[in-house]
Amino acid sequence: MAKRPVNQWKTLDKDLGRIGRLEDATQFVARPLVAPGIALAFIVLVAVGAMLFMGRESVSIVVVAAAAIGAYMALNIGANDVANNMGPAVGAEALTMGGALIIAAICETSGALLAGGDVVRTISSDIVAPGTMADSTHFIWAMMAALLAAALWLNLATMLGAPVSTTHSIVGGVVGAGVVAAGFSAVNWPKLGEIAASWVISPVMGGVIAALFLAFIKARIMYQDDKLAAARKWVPVLVGIMAGVFATYLATKGLKKIFPMTLGTAALIGLAIGILSWALSVPLIRHQSEGLENRKKSLKKLFALPLVLSAGLLSFAHGANDVANAVGPLAAIVHAVAAGDIGSSVTIPIWVMVVGALGISMGLVLFGPKLIRLVGSEITKLNPMRAYCVALSAAVTVILASWQGLPVSSTHIAVGAIFGVGFYREWHSERRARALGLSKGKPVPAEERSRRKLVRRSHFLTVAAAWVVTVPASAMLSAVIYLLLNTLTD
Repeated sequence: MAKRPVNQWKTLDKDLGRIGRLEDATQFVARPLVAPGIALAFIVLVAVGAMLFMGRESVSIVVVAAAAIGAYMALNIGANDVANNMGPAVGAEALTMGGALIIAAICETSGALLAGGDVVRTISSDIVAPGTMADSTHFIWAMMAALLAAALWLNLATMLGAPVSTTHSIVGGVVGAGVVAAGFSAVNWPKLGEIAASWVISPVMGGVIAALFLAFIKARIMYQDDKLAAARKWVPVLVGIMAGVFATYLATKGLKKIFPMTLGTAALIGLAIGILSWALSVPLIRHQSEGLENRKKSLKKLFALPLVLSAGLLSFAHGANDVANAVGPLAAIVHAVAAGDIGSSVTIPIWVMVVGALGISMGLVLFGPKLIRLVGSEITKLNPMRAYCVALSAAVTVILASWQGLPVSSTHIAVGAIFGVGFYREWHSERRARALGLSKGKPVPAEERSRRKLVRRSHFLTVAAAWVVTVPASAMLSAVIYLLLNTLTD
């Protein structure tokens, strides 16, 4: 009987196995630290860049610190708010996670740089009246406290998986620090009232518009006998509406920086672009529909491209609107330090806008996928048609708000649109169930109708609670930070 060969490397194999397990464990522990490490490097680079842009003679430690905090805030906005833009497209499987991150990063940056100035001015000078501050130092500390408080609160909410409003966070921070710094008279309450009203109106508007779009699609396309023929007719119309709204918005926000642009001229530009987009999409949709079966599942393919385009539009609008949350107070601080006063007219340096734009994009890539999945698939089930209604509705609402210079919450609008689609589906399904039951003489019991709810009530209550808590929490945190800063400097 042959002897079994002796393994001469038994001890070495054990040692190598232990080393291999140690390497695996090290990689497992270190992997979660990669994203925070990159984020920290970005914040440091922004601080160094602020010193270079300000120059040796005018460099200030206050501006450097504010730039770092602004970068931190922008990262958190990208991690939280951008999920609301790309979540529907990813949840409907029209975009992969990687594709969504790339499109959102490009559109967010473009929106911030091309059309982000108006809302920045609202945050930096319209909420707190600068003239009520004792001097520029107190105003600077108030803006610094607001920025840091909002960033810390948003970071905590993101870690907990709550899609809170970054707009609520920064506005609450500005109000809290302003009240402590100069009393209630420092706050521009009429302007704040307009903003607060938009917080209530915008999610309702987003939900209603999304539900109306979905009702239109169901009536004109999904429930038609020849679904493909109906889609060839109406999908290009929806694409034209989207392109026309976007073109009007871009004309008023971007082109007005080059030459005077009236609302009427912008509307004519939007109408022309909308008609052109409709004409171009007609042969495209016809080509895509060739060979498809006449059923609802086939419609998903026809709505995939419009959904991607609408998601990009929403990201552009979000960049234009929410960059203010990151760099509004930073712009006010830079102006106060450079000019030595706290005038109501704030000039926004290009490097400040770049910090906000790049920070939002980087935060999205590093920390965004978690909330993208939550928004896209865990509130209600989305397909390309429903997700298109959400994205288009949210884009139109954000554009209208930013058009008026109001820093509304894109979180409220997008999530409101998702709930609007879900609740409309519930109402529509229950109505059909009742009609079907009556036609067969078997009404659907109330318990069964309750079981068929299509919106997760737990998420609805969680989101609502997070929205309610955000403003007072950020305001109180900002007030505490302002008192600490004022005590340390005094």
